[in-house]
Amino acid sequence: MRIRMLLFVVVSTLLLSACSLVEKVNSSLDYVNLATEHINKLSTFAQQAPQMMKDAALNPETKQALENQLIGIKNDIEQFNLKSVPTIAKDIHQQLVEKNKVLLDEINNVLVNGHLALDSLQNSQILTTISDITNFINRIQNLGS
Repeated sequence: MRIRMLLFVVVSTLLLSACSLVEKVNSSLDYVNLATEHINKLSTFAQQAPQMMKDAALNPETKQALENQLIGIKNDIEQFNLKSVPTIAKDIHQQLVEKNKVLLDEINNVLVNGHLALDSLQNSQILTTISDITNFINRIQNLGS
């Protein structure tokens, strides 16, 4: 009877440990996917923005689309910064949050009273900051390995 009880305790402990490990792996993979999606959105914006800035000078609709994208990015950043993260990702998440805060400040500087100041955008460091953020992609994807 004692052997069965001991065996039960050992097996139960192993199963609980395995479940905990699976949860940690899933949590890490969820974070990798979330952060990768965030960075990909920023990267896509950075690729499209230079042409849109040129077009926006002559086309109010393009300027409005650019403004809407910046507002969307701002909202995405604010949501991303609030995410809870697995222990394994805390350091890199904190670094991303710090870069995101810089990007938020830059976006706030080009959105004057909620509207895009195109000349401010053209003279901003937004695209450089996004480039800095996209450099995190390899480190983030390595979390999932």
